[in-house]
Parts: sequence; C-alpha cells; structure tokens
Amino acid sequence: MDKKLIAEKLLEIKAVFLRPDEPFTWASGIKSPIYCDNRLILTAPEVRNIVEKAMAKEIEEKYPDCEVLMGTATAGIAHAAICADILGLPMGYVRGSAKDHGRGNRIEGELKQGEKAVVVEDLVSTAGSCVDAVQALREAGAEVLGVVSIFTYGMERSIERFEEAGVRYTSLLDLDTLIETALEKGYINDSDKDKLLAFRDDPKDESWMKGGSN
Repeated sequence: MDKKLIAEKLLEIKAVFLRPDEPFTWASGIKSPIYCDNRLILTAPEVRNIVEKAMAKEIEEKYPDCEVLMGTATAGIAHAAICADILGLPMGYVRGSAKDHGRGNRIEGELKQGEKAVVVEDLVSTAGSCVDAVQALREAGAEVLGVVSIFTYGMERSIERFEEAGVRYTSLLDLDTLIETALEKGYINDSDKDKLLAFRDDPKDESWMKGGSN
C-alpha cells in the first residue's frame, strides 16, 4: 500500500486541509489545525479509484476470511459499498443509533449469526463512534475481524479504545505520513509540522497554537 501516494492525492483534491494558523473548530469544540473531508474522494474519480482499490486490497490481505463489509453511517457507507463491489462481498451499514420508526433497525442489510465482518470507516479521530459500531455488530451476533479506515490521526485515545475493545485496526493513511508528504510538497513548513504533531499528541492542549510543544 502506497501511503504517500494516497496522501498526495488527498492533498491535491483538498480532502485534507492543513491550516495551523487558522484552526478549524470541531463539533466537540476542539480547535484543530487539520480538517479531513473524505467525502470529496467520491467526486474525484481518479482518486476514488486509487483509494477504493487500496482499501479493497487491504481488506483482502489483512482479513481474508471477511464475509461482509459494514460501513459506518454516514461517511463510511459509500466506501464500504464500493469495496464490497470490488471484492464481490455483501455489504450493510451501522447507524449511529436505532431508527425511531419502521423496524427500528440500527444495522441495515442482512447480517447472519457468526458472520465475519469488517467495519469500513472514513476517518478515525478518538475512535468512539467506530468502536460503538463494532459493539453493535457484536451484539447482533457478528464476529468483527477488524476495522479499516481511509485516514487516522493516530491519537492516543483511539489506540487505547481499540485495545480496550479488542479491535484490530488498520488505515490507508496516517497523520505522520500526511505531514511528511505535505512538508515535502510545500503545503506546510517545519513550524507547521511541529504544531500538527503537538495537536495530535494532545488535542485538548491548545498551546500548539502559540507555536509549540507543551
């Protein structure tokens, strides 16, 4: 898997914005020097082809016993569907919560007892919603082999959560590779790199905005 190529392509289509001097505000209120919108991959056919084939290959190599792909709602759904088509596998998705109408489903698509599933996620930050989806699948009787995402920040909290839940995890791209590629291509400078890494190491500590490490 060529992580650097994927980093280059996401930067080219502006699916990833690196803006240390004008931070974004996440829904949680955290100030972030980076914003990732992998939905833009879907509207860039060349990049979409690279990403989805890489993800399908990763699933095939890391989880050869996979019987069904389960996307996370909503951002992981399209990627799960495309990869399932490439691999010739069934596909479904996990809602953030059960519907309050109809059959009240949280898991959409047929899921058989004991079926070996891989969860497809677009982005992992703290991994809370992702691990929650894994638990929902386990409660429904699936054997979750692991999680595959397009991008991960590599935050310590996400690593802890996956370990606590006993979830195997892999990603096509990580923040370190993204930063090195962005630096090489002139998207950021050395000072920006330091700020991005400081943010990753402690997202709630805003001292990185003043130029530095803790």
